[in-house]
Amino acid sequence: MGNSAEKGLIFNIQKFSINDGPGIRSTVFFAGCPLSCRWCSNPESQNRFRKKALASGDKKLIGREWTVEEVLEEVEKDREFYEESGGGITLSGGEVLQQHAFAVELLKEAQSRGLHCAAETTGYASHEVFREFVEYIDLLLFDMKHWDREKHFEKTGVYNDIILENMGYAVSQGIPLIARIPVIPKFNASLKDAAGMAENLCKLGIREVHLLPFHQFGEKKYEQLETEYEMSGVPQLHPEQLQKYIQVFLDRGLDASFK
Repeated sequence: MGNSAEKGLIFNIQKFSINDGPGIRSTVFFAGCPLSCRWCSNPESQNRFRKKALASGDKKLIGREWTVEEVLEEVEKDREFYEESGGGITLSGGEVLQQHAFAVELLKEAQSRGLHCAAETTGYASHEVFREFVEYIDLLLFDMKHWDREKHFEKTGVYNDIILENMGYAVSQGIPLIARIPVIPKFNASLKDAAGMAENLCKLGIREVHLLPFHQFGEKKYEQLETEYEMSGVPQLHPEQLQKYIQVFLDRGLDASFK
């Protein structure tokens, strides 16, 4: 590979991932995210909590810098599992696009080694950054938080205009794309919300959607960061509670499933 000075701040490389794309995968979690989703299960990755993560001294919250070669050396330890299952590498976060230069170098080298490359992203980046990034992507797992721009801003801290524009661009380029919707109580869990998101996905030409019912997996991290968790005490959602919700997507001809 070429000599790259790029380094990326990574807070976890998760082996044997089975929900981040096809087959068995290694998921690389990038630190840093410009969104401030109130339900986030990786709050240490959000920009607003970076100082608190550093102050904690916990290496799992802080992460460390990796070179492209170091990441791929770790990822390729499981190459035989990727080859047997049709898996590969998935870039996640945080928001991978916040470290786009490193991510692009990593993707280029991963593809040159024959690895299937997926990414989970909010799509919140300039058009220029996004378009360069997706040139090296085999599958996009594209987060959709809400169809309404004001409600999106209320709970994530950013508007969704550029997100939807980037989503539309990816579809127009024929990049395989699965929409992922975290179903969050008192935010986007109503049938009206489901209808709005289903309508927007159909307009964009997206056919497959994963629904991710709200869970409390990240609550302990807020305690570590000495930060109030706004979703504390909110009951988890389960697929059996969301049958009418998923039916809204199915009735519009979307290939919808729970993850």
